[in-house]
Amino acid sequence: QVQLVESGGGLVQPGGSLRLSCAGSGFTFSVYIMSWYRQAPGKERELVADISSVSGRTNYADFVKGRFTISRDNGKTTVFLQMNSLKPEDTGVYYCKTRFVAQGRDYWGQGTQVTVSS
Repeated sequence: QVQLVESGGGLVQPGGSLRLSCAGSGFTFSVYIMSWYRQAPGKERELVADISSVSGRTNYADFVKGRFTISRDNGKTTVFLQMNSLKPEDTGVYYCKTRFVAQGRDYWGQGTQVTVSS
């Protein structure tokens, strides 16, 4: 079955960096758009970035532009989120997601906690 497993979260000081990974399995990873979302305490889940399947075209939320970079390795069926210049407001649970358009269904990972604090 479809599985998405995130890793790489943790506690980091403001201005620091983290690299999140999301390993996909159970589906043809290379043909699907992959996305990163985050959810801060008491807030709704929001899109951080996504990356297309073939061209690798990327899209970022305004609040991470210039600081975060999404990338993918189709051979390793993994999508990454490099996060630099982290701010306390980046704190939250980060999820990866893929969408099976034909089925009208989204698949989510379990999330990884990112805490930015001094």
